[in-house]
Amino acid sequence: MERTLAIIKPDATKKRIIGKIIARIEQEGFTIVRMKLVHLTKDEAKGFYIVHKDKGFYDSLCEFMSSGPVVLMVLEAENAIKLWREVMGATDPAQAKPGTLRHTHGFSIERNTVHGSDARDTAEWEISYFFKK
Repeated sequence: MERTLAIIKPDATKKRIIGKIIARIEQEGFTIVRMKLVHLTKDEAKGFYIVHKDKGFYDSLCEFMSSGPVVLMVLEAENAIKLWREVMGATDPAQAKPGTLRHTHGFSIERNTVHGSDARDTAEWEISYFFKK
């Protein structure tokens, strides 16, 4: 079994679709190992997205991610990282396959409903960032 971090972003919590996303997660066969609703501070968002600090979208991303509540989850399944990325869809909702969460609920590259880890080492770091052992 593999674990990945999933985040339901502020755009989705504002639209009140947390339940729809969680239902989809369970339908896809994931086990939700840990979950919490938090309102990230700007410093927490900056720390989480530190790998993007030199990119033009860093400040607006951190502003957005600290603009409202998010749902942080640790998901577990066989090939969880790959599977979750398939369920999420492409980063740009306009490029995401129909039926994916980002295609169905996303608005833009930044406001795209959900986040997921992209690799095992990233997942380990991201999970430990929000869920201390």
